[in-house]
Formats: sequence, C-alpha cells, structure tokens
Amino acid sequence: MLNLDTHIVINAMTGQLRPAEIRLLSADHWGISDIVLWEIGKLSQLGRIEIDLDDADVGPFLGALHVWPITLDICRAVCTLDFRSDSADEIIAATSIVHKAPLLTRDRVLRKSNLVPLAG
Repeated sequence: MLNLDTHIVINAMTGQLRPAEIRLLSADHWGISDIVLWEIGKLSQLGRIEIDLDDADVGPFLGALHVWPITLDICRAVCTLDFRSDSADEIIAATSIVHKAPLLTRDRVLRKSNLVPLAG
C-alpha cells in the first residue's frame, strides 16, 4: 500500500498527476494519514484549493482511501526524523515509516530523507 501526501491526493482528485505517479498509483492500493483529510479541509476553507468537500465525487473518492490514524508509534517516529518540516508533513512521513508504506510525494524535503520509504 502506498502512503500519499496531501498534494498527491489533491492532484489525483483534480486530474493533475504526472505519468509516473499514475503508473505507481495504478499498481497499488492507496492510504493516507488522517492529517491529510484535515489539510484538505483547511486548504479548501482558506481558498487555497478549489475542492468542495460536499461535492458528490469528493466524499466517495476520499472515503475509498485507507486512513491511518495518528498513533503513539507515529508520534515517536516524528521525533526520529532526519529532517524538519511542517507538522503535517512530519506526521505523513512518520506514518510511512511506522506502516512501512512507501510515500508518494513531490516534496523535495521529504524525498531527501534517508529514513522515509519512498515510492518510485
């Protein structure tokens, strides 16, 4: 199962994935940290993305994703990361470590980590 960061989920919902991302996503199941749902809601509320959480397609799309909750193990993993970023990205990265789920992200900081398993 792949762990998707927030921007990959948004790009998947808006049809803005790169060919390599489409290939990776078509070959595996998708999961997200529960903080991704919060980030999407917050970005929508702030007007930084144009995704209506009440849209008839959005609920089923997000509902089909496996959602990992933030756990004590994930909190511990956050403390061992080899980078610093915003809290949500650190939680997403730690989720990949704890669940051994390769992270699909475009984020350069996350991609430089030696600890986070990466997709692709």
